[in-house]
Amino acid sequence: MKQTWIVFKRELGGYFATPVAYVFLVVYLILSGVFTWYIGGFYERDQADLQTFFLYHPWLYLALIPALSMRMWAEERRSGTIELLLTLPIEMAHAVVGKFLAAWCFVGVALALTTTEWLTVNYLGEPDNGIIVAGYVGSMLMAGGFLAIGSCISALTKNQVIAFVITVVACLGFILSGFPAVLDMFQWAPEFLIEATRSFSFLTHFAAITRGVIDARDLVFFTSLIVFFLYINAVFVDLKKAD
Repeated sequence: MKQTWIVFKRELGGYFATPVAYVFLVVYLILSGVFTWYIGGFYERDQADLQTFFLYHPWLYLALIPALSMRMWAEERRSGTIELLLTLPIEMAHAVVGKFLAAWCFVGVALALTTTEWLTVNYLGEPDNGIIVAGYVGSMLMAGGFLAIGSCISALTKNQVIAFVITVVACLGFILSGFPAVLDMFQWAPEFLIEATRSFSFLTHFAAITRGVIDARDLVFFTSLIVFFLYINAVFVDLKKAD
């Protein structure tokens, strides 16, 4: 844990040492506000809740989180600092987890700043705050899934643009796998394969949580996804170390 903590502090401090972090926070807050109050038609719905706020989170994350994760390992490889990191007496698993937790914590800071919208909804009406809390939990879990995928892909290349594009495509696949148009392409397949494809959809699991139902299956899905991609991330970095 000490090694993970050292990497975590180094990475989290690095985010706030550059203007990139503040640009990310400002863009995220502006876009979430625009989608909630204007595009989502909050006032037209005449209902005090944050459904429109959470509705657009997968698409916000699809654009913003790959931009955050693309530098996690690609920048280390490009600048050559990964060589220094690999020579430190730190186990690779600790380095991977530390970097991931720092990025996840940073997204958590961005999400925490949106609680002003939660307070506003409570001022305007009487929302079900239990459902809103569940929505925040689901949003953090989904963000962790995006980050784990992005971190894994970032470890494969020195080029941040390539890491960004591949991460967007991969995450889009996880989002769209539950769409009827995608499932219709598998009409020839057995029912279990169709259900398996649907089960990989971020939207399916996230939507269930935002309805206020925190099912163990949804928690297991996101947790397993994060663990799997972080494990693959560690394998990729170890292969680089072997080179």
